[in-house]
Amino acid sequence: ELALKSLGSEGLFLFSSLDTNNDLYLSPEEFKPIAEKLTGVAPISEFEEEETPDPSGETLSVVAKFQPLVMETMTKSKDGFLGISHVALSGLRNWTAPAAPMSMMLARQFKAFLPPKNKLDLGDPWWIIPSELNIFTGYLSNNRFYPPPPKGKEIIIHKLLSMFHPRPFVKTRFAPQGAVACIQAISTFYYTIAFRIHAEFQLNEPPDFPFWFSPGQFTGHIILSKDSSHVREFKLFVPNNRSLNVDMEWLYGASESSNMEVDIGYLPQMELESTGPSVPSVIHDENGNVIDSRDPSGEPIQFVFEEITWQQEIPWEEAAQKLEVAMYPFKKVSYLPFTQAFERAKAEKKLVHSILLWGALDDQSCVKGTLLSAISLTPAQGKPEPDVGLGLSCFISSWSLVKELEELQTNRENEFYSKLADLHLEKYNFPVEMIICLPNGTVVHHINANYFLDITSMKPEDVESSIFSFSTNFEDPSTATYLQFLKEGLQRAKPYLQ
Repeated sequence: ELALKSLGSEGLFLFSSLDTNNDLYLSPEEFKPIAEKLTGVAPISEFEEEETPDPSGETLSVVAKFQPLVMETMTKSKDGFLGISHVALSGLRNWTAPAAPMSMMLARQFKAFLPPKNKLDLGDPWWIIPSELNIFTGYLSNNRFYPPPPKGKEIIIHKLLSMFHPRPFVKTRFAPQGAVACIQAISTFYYTIAFRIHAEFQLNEPPDFPFWFSPGQFTGHIILSKDSSHVREFKLFVPNNRSLNVDMEWLYGASESSNMEVDIGYLPQMELESTGPSVPSVIHDENGNVIDSRDPSGEPIQFVFEEITWQQEIPWEEAAQKLEVAMYPFKKVSYLPFTQAFERAKAEKKLVHSILLWGALDDQSCVKGTLLSAISLTPAQGKPEPDVGLGLSCFISSWSLVKELEELQTNRENEFYSKLADLHLEKYNFPVEMIICLPNGTVVHHINANYFLDITSMKPEDVESSIFSFSTNFEDPSTATYLQFLKEGLQRAKPYLQ
């Protein structure tokens, strides 16, 4: 109350965004973002000082390519952004180019991508940056402007993402966080490492309120030597093969509980790529003497690199699938495209378990979807699975974007598919609807994500037994509740199947 009286609500909002440990005092480390903003000088962090450049080490040139968000793809654009202040979107509108179009990096910095000694098999994933959130820990504060100083393996990820925008958060507010990788190919001296990163950006600064920009995912690969002295190739990008691939959220008030607007949109291009292999920063002759990096005519010396012969490798699609399952265990179950799911259900005489959502279920472009995807339909260790045919093996599973079904709904070339989309959209409420239906599209059960998350946040004794019951066979209430939803769907479908 005293802080509120002294600073006012907006002043307290800014103060609390810096006060990361909530002790109502700002340490020098917490005050650093403001000091850097006022002085224009960013001191080298203690973590970067640990990375002492090797004078004989190699350097890698990385270029950034960026096309800004297509504003017309945002839902709010349909009514001309009515009721949304220009200030709220200023950070988004002004972000039209990468912060650093090119950067020179030390090859050794990419050591963070090397596998641990117990993860040397093809496709066996490991965490570069572990996720620290789960269904119990909830999510991190929205009321932040400046990223915490990166540590350890976070440093190279932070440095790379800073080429796009000066305020990347290498750990997202929502699970699954972090970065995961696996070996895609192995040679005598090199690895190809596939990786996937979940990160987001804060586009606004005080006095404006926070605006969070969360691409669905960053993915890519790196070819580097096993001792990390040489990088042959590097590429990182946000996939643009879906119609919507970025989630955006912004606050409208000076408190954590203030109203938040959400929207989703399409980002055409956001990628980093090496211009070529890493090269020595200093060149020595056969006697160890330093020589000029240019030939007598002034042209740069051209390096010749040996061809890499891969002894073992897996396709990119397989590596990407391994990373996806590591981030989202629910993907161990196959999710078919919408129309294929109904064809398969008809052939196998099964029900369809369908998830209809605003943004993608298997990336960060729909926050409620990612929270739901954290549910693991796996029994607790050592406890048997119930015998009610539960788990998704009893269903043909699918997930779809609302936008995709709206397009299918208006496609009169196939009346059956159009009707399926129509039946789904009739039951949809923002942001995510989970649906159980017959192979002909008849919906027998459905539940909204907001209601589901409200139920699972309650204590079991506070939940009416007629709504959902909790099973002791599963590790968390979310899993138990979702299985109960599936069970009820099976029960409600019985009259139609007899």
